[in-house]
Amino acid sequence: MNIENAAINILKRGVELDTKKRYTEALVCYQEGLQILVDKMKDDIDDVTKKYLRKKVEEYMNRAETIKKLVLKQKDTGQFHEQIQIENNSTGHSYAALFGRFLDDEVEYVIVEDPYIRSFHQCQNFLRLCELLVRKCCNLRKIQLTTTKDDKSEGNQRMWFSNLLHDLSQYKVHLIIKYSDTLHDRQIILSSGWIIKIGRGLDFFKAPENKFCLGMYDMDLRQCHETTVDIVHSKNVKQSYR
Repeated sequence: MNIENAAINILKRGVELDTKKRYTEALVCYQEGLQILVDKMKDDIDDVTKKYLRKKVEEYMNRAETIKKLVLKQKDTGQFHEQIQIENNSTGHSYAALFGRFLDDEVEYVIVEDPYIRSFHQCQNFLRLCELLVRKCCNLRKIQLTTTKDDKSEGNQRMWFSNLLHDLSQYKVHLIIKYSDTLHDRQIILSSGWIIKIGRGLDFFKAPENKFCLGMYDMDLRQCHETTVDIVHSKNVKQSYR
């Protein structure tokens, strides 16, 4: 597959997501595809190919700009809503793939509400999220988790959180753990205003078939349970962190 075809495939994926109103995902595809085409135009290519690429760049750039304006308008009016359906046994749904595009230098504080961060693999999921946040959010200062206590292994749960608190402090990120017996909602709230609501919370990955298989460490290769992800934006969140 040549470079132009690779770019077109990415852009077609953008169109598919665009049609499904998954605008922020479509925008990522448009930007990636456009960058490939723009870089290709810098090469020593014939005029016919260059004209074709220029036309494609203009076409998708205009659509990308339209989406940007649409997303900004929906954010300003509090109407932004993007939904992702994760099908049973599907792959490609790591936390980075689902909402990594919203993790940037605007994020200073993250609130995670999930009643099922208790057993070892659930706490591992939270650890994976923290790793992603530290890597992507250069101005991150606080992560707050609200969950429920694990009556069977509360000591282990506290030890895991204590270890994580120590490690995060080395990145100047303060971890706050809160417990609630009545917590039901599952959501991730970013101080930039984005709210990610996952039906099953962080624990939507299926257990690997064994300890030496694809998907053991790369969560994009791990099969998932069926769940729905709703992404909204609220200016009230942003204002509360000023």
